Formats: sequence, structure tokens, C-alpha cells
Amino acid sequence: MARYEICGGNPLQGSVTISGAKNAAVAILPAALLVKGKCRVENVPDISDVRILLDILADLGADIRYEAPGVVLLDCTNIVSTHPNPELVRKMRASYYLMGALLGRFHKANVALPGGCNFASRPIDQHIKGFAALGADVDENEDYVNLTPGPGGLQGNRISLDVVSVGATVNIMLAAVLLPGQTVIENAAKEPHIVDLANFLNTMGAHISGAGTDTVKIRGVESLQGGTYGIIPDQIEAGTYLAAVAAAGGNVLVRNVIPKHMECITSKLEEMGAKFINYDDAIRVQSDGRLQHTTVKTRPYPGFPTDMQAQICVCMALAEGISRLTESVYETRFFGYCTELASMGADILINGKTAIVTGQKQLKGATVRAHDLRAGAALVIAGLVAEGTTRVENIHFIERGYERLVEKLTALGADIRRIED
Repeated sequence: MARYEICGGNPLQGSVTISGAKNAAVAILPAALLVKGKCRVENVPDISDVRILLDILADLGADIRYEAPGVVLLDCTNIVSTHPNPELVRKMRASYYLMGALLGRFHKANVALPGGCNFASRPIDQHIKGFAALGADVDENEDYVNLTPGPGGLQGNRISLDVVSVGATVNIMLAAVLLPGQTVIENAAKEPHIVDLANFLNTMGAHISGAGTDTVKIRGVESLQGGTYGIIPDQIEAGTYLAAVAAAGGNVLVRNVIPKHMECITSKLEEMGAKFINYDDAIRVQSDGRLQHTTVKTRPYPGFPTDMQAQICVCMALAEGISRLTESVYETRFFGYCTELASMGADILINGKTAIVTGQKQLKGATVRAHDLRAGAALVIAGLVAEGTTRVENIHFIERGYERLVEKLTALGADIRRIED
């Protein structure tokens, strides 16, 4: 098993370039199933989730080539199977986007239920509701979802989601883009990667409007053609580096970002004492490591993202005073990483959906285990600021979503190594 060993105490200096957005890539790559011809996708992050997804598509029969680092050529024209490899599907959460893409292209799909980070119960009932509204018969058991056309066939429809769901919004968009008629998704998610998926599909010939608002309209087209598209920068990777500098101190230029996407994160870190300068496609973050308490409640975009909850919790653990962190998306997301932080000296009390964090002057190095992707990133930040050596185990979770993490942090002056046992 691999692990990270981190000797804390070094402020971060220099610049770091943010990779393509994981959450956009894992939606856009399955969307290539809908396209006749070659898709040239740029700014594809080299992370394990992307590699698994490309393996799934290749196993189905896609022609996949890397033109250059971060540039993938996909041609899914000759795929005929609607049953992706279940062992690969169960290795990642976003593999459920294959359901919508296969249903949209072939009007049927037989997909194993996904795996991935297990930090909370994340049902797919809203996905199923959307597929049924489009006319699919859904046969679901504990292992598989089997989708077939209902008696009236598949066609566009109006779908009102009971809760805001990124996954359901993406899956319905994928399923509906080639169906006759118009599909309207009400109470849709508004995250940047929803907009990025819509822009990709529109580049290939789709007619999607309203992405980024709570009402998305999809007017079905007969076919999509190949083209070139670049994935947006990763909002959460950028936020992780911003939080790391806020906690450890330093002066770092974070390149390849969309500052507008970062406002929900920078506003809170600025409230805690970090300083920011925005450029067209970069943000400079400066911090002396002395942070003030704050109050954060996670919300769907444009609110503070749940995927940054654990990282800002580390900042709170070092801030002067008592901070409150409320989770409104995944209620059980605190459990696991807060215990690990406590072993490093953090003072965190969980009260239902809220963590009450009393800031400490110093964290101490310890051996800790990542329980999921973002919790693992938070433990790395804690190691960067802790006294002594921190060993982070279960790093396969972290490498699901962070490209060249050790290389990037080392370039900023961090003392971090990847150890392979």
C-alpha cells in the first residue's frame, strides 16, 4: 500500500497550475458515447477516476488515443454493447453516467451500481425518476440498473427534481439530448461542471439552454458530430490549494482557474484572514497562517461546496476562536476524517449536522487514514502544517481526484513524499 509522508511547517511559495475538472471530465467522457465521430477533449486530468472511465469505454469498444498529455481522442462510433464491465463500474461513483449516455444512444442500458467514496448514503432515486419520466422502464436491484424502452417509447418530458442533484441533472441531460421533443429539468443543479457538460454537448450539435440556472431545457436532435472541446479548470483542486496556503502560510499564484467559480470559497477564506488578488485566469493567495474563526454552511452551487468541507475544517482547526461548520448536503460526511484530525490534536465536536471546531495553536504529526477523496486532501493539508511527521494512508482515495499532488506540493516547498510499500 502506498502512503504520503509529510514533514510539516514549511510555508508554501511559488505557483501551481490547476488541472482539468474531475467532475466535468467524468461527465464529458461518457457523453462521447452520444457522438458520431471523433471527440478531441483537452485539459483531461490524469487521475485514477478518468483512467478507469477510459478503460470502461475502451472495453465497450471505443477507440481511445492520447494525442498529448491531457489531450484525449475518443471515437465511440463502433460501440454496440450496452453492458459495461461491472468490475470497472464498481470502482468509481461517476460510472452511473453511463446509464444516461447508453440510454440516450441505444435506448437501453444494463449498468452495475457504482462504487467510489463511501462517505454517505447517496441514492440514485432522482436519476431513476428522470429516466422513467423520459419513458424508460426501470428494473433496479441491489446490483444492477436495467433500462429498456417503455410501451410508449422514449421522448422528452418535463422533470421536476425533488432535491437538487448534480448526478441526476447530468444523467437526464445525457439521456435526453438525442430524444425527440423537449426535456425540461426543473430544480436542476447549477454547478460549473453542469455548464461545462452542456457546452460540450452544444459544441457537438446539441440544443441545451439554461445550464447554470435551476431550469435546463434540452431540445432533442437527431445526432451529434465530433469536435474539439477543453474541460474547465477544477474548482475543488484550486480550492484545496487555496486552503492549504491559508493554513500553512505563504504566497502562491494559482494558475488556470476561473475566479468567478472560486468566489464561494475565497470569500470564506478571506473572512478567516487570507488575502487574494484575482487575475483573468489566476488567483494569488497570501497568508501568514494566523486565521480567525468563521461560520460555514455547505450548499449547492453557488453556495460553499460540500467537496471543500473537510479542507476548510482544517483551517478552522488552526483558527483563533470557535468556528461552526454545518453540512447540508451529506449529513454523515464528518465521520471518519474528524476522528483522524483529532488524533493530530484538533478539537472538533460533532453535534448532528454541525461540527463545532475550537482552534488550536498547533497540530501534531500522526499516522492517519484517508476515508474518501476530499477527506484525504484535508489530511494532507493538516500534515503540511503539523509539527513533526504525518503519514497519510489509503491515498488511493486522494489520487482519484488530484493530479500529480506530490509533484505540485513539492514545487511549492512542501516536504512530502509518496512511499510505496
